[in-house]
Amino acid sequence: MQKILHYGIALVWIINGLFCKILNLVPRHEQIVSKILGLEDGRSFTVVIGALEVLMAVWVLSRFRPKLCAWMQMIVIAIMNVIEFVSVPELLLWGKFNSFFAAILIFIIYYNEFILNKKAVYQS
Repeated sequence: MQKILHYGIALVWIINGLFCKILNLVPRHEQIVSKILGLEDGRSFTVVIGALEVLMAVWVLSRFRPKLCAWMQMIVIAIMNVIEFVSVPELLLWGKFNSFFAAILIFIIYYNEFILNKKAVYQS
């Protein structure tokens, strides 16, 4: 179960970073970045954010300092979603309801690293 969640979390970062932002398969992401930053063309910033998300996936998969990685993910997701909730709810896939899905992802990251990982250590 923990491995599935671990790879699933990394996959979320890869999909959002590589496919949605870098490859621009979901142009709405660029619109969100442009509107939040007040730019006419937010493409370059969107690509940078996408690259950082792909790097987050690499960090997740590397298992280097996993607790720090989990905290960073949860903080980044929370901050991104608060900014989007306040600034551009009309551009979000599920509007303000996006926060609900962000909260679920934060819980999954927490559960995977701080609950399941603790159980795995005790069972070893």
